[in-house]
Amino acid sequence: MADVKAILAGKYPAKAHARRVVEWMRAKNPGVSGVLYLEGQKTRMIEDNDETQPFRQRRFFYYLTGCALPDSYFTYDIDNDKSTLFIPPIEPESVIWSGLPLSVDEALSLYDVDQVLTTDQVASTIAHPHSSSAVWAIANQVSDHITFLEFNEKDFSLLKLAIEECRVIKDEYEVALTRHANDISTIAHTAVLKAVKHAKNERELEAIFIAKSISHGAREQAYHSIVASGTAAATLHYLKNSEPLTGKLNLLLDAGAEYDCYASDITRTFPINGRFSSESRAIYDIVLQMQNVCTNMLKEGVIWDAVHLTAHEIAIEGLLKLGILQGDKEDILKTRTSVAFFPHGLGHYLGMDTHDTGGHPNYEDKDSIFRYLRVRGPLPAGAIITVEPGIYFCRFIIEPYLTDPVHAAYINFDVLNKFWEVGGVRIEDNILITKDGYENLTTAVKDVTKMEELINGS
Repeated sequence: MADVKAILAGKYPAKAHARRVVEWMRAKNPGVSGVLYLEGQKTRMIEDNDETQPFRQRRFFYYLTGCALPDSYFTYDIDNDKSTLFIPPIEPESVIWSGLPLSVDEALSLYDVDQVLTTDQVASTIAHPHSSSAVWAIANQVSDHITFLEFNEKDFSLLKLAIEECRVIKDEYEVALTRHANDISTIAHTAVLKAVKHAKNERELEAIFIAKSISHGAREQAYHSIVASGTAAATLHYLKNSEPLTGKLNLLLDAGAEYDCYASDITRTFPINGRFSSESRAIYDIVLQMQNVCTNMLKEGVIWDAVHLTAHEIAIEGLLKLGILQGDKEDILKTRTSVAFFPHGLGHYLGMDTHDTGGHPNYEDKDSIFRYLRVRGPLPAGAIITVEPGIYFCRFIIEPYLTDPVHAAYINFDVLNKFWEVGGVRIEDNILITKDGYENLTTAVKDVTKMEELINGS
């Protein structure tokens, strides 16, 4: 395993990313030259308030700079391989409130760029490009005072696409960031496990997760946590996180810390009282088998659609053994009846965004088993993908299947009635694809015996 601390002691490889993006653009358009132009996210005020909104850097900008400062700009001179970061100048009146900002020299030492200037120099710098030059920018991410009048060619589409595609394959530094985010999230997940038996409601557990993340260096969350107890676990993107835990079987915790703009995304499902019910354990074992088999299929070039289909086949086999489904396995798969219990895709790319770029989903797919699959096609080495199978007992989703004679023939309603209180079970890990296999970056406990020991304090 790579030494995460040693890797992260270096600079975020922004210059290498810029070169990679240009290489991708030239594969599409061999004549690409001129200047790449990007703007960071602006400071924004809360409406009717003198406070700023929480800041989140634009990911396209961060990928080529490694800079999380608001109100910054960036250019990359393709032909001269020269990158320039523009940061806000010192405003004396703001220093008393916010302290001294980052200086030009400090920024040059922190970021992998060739030159650092201040933002009051952006317009004049780009106003004198090379003759017959082009500028490559992102639509709707160019400030009004930037005109590009001196450029002969202006393109507002290729750069965004290039960055989206390049972000799929992670370099060593990006993998280290994701691994570290996972390590912090594992600490936070473990803390929730240890607290769940004595907690009164979902919000207590969300607070524990966030507190542990922040105390270990991850101030931001990759997404709003899902802390779903009982039947609420059947809601895929549950939002309340405030309901009481009393009398409920399980807790589904889908939560991940973000570290230096890179996400983790981990889900665990466990018994609130420290012991799975027989129904909950049966579903958990099926989902764990789905995850283990599918993860073991992963390597460079594997077709993600086929892995997802395998997850459905295992779900069908498991639900047939329990008697929830009935009939022939192949017929059930053909009619897509299993979608009633596993309605989402097996996973998604992970990076600076939780649902990261480059997956090429097809949400218009007529085939319901693939419609919500966020990644389609072969997986490249260097991609990080989540593997998150689940089985859910959501009345809103399942009951229409029970009134459809085609699907209803394959569902045993009497057996199904025993499982509604299970809610839903999902298990999710973050997997790095390699040439010959994979590496699981997630170490949070999912073994039933170990989970129950942690919950019971034994």
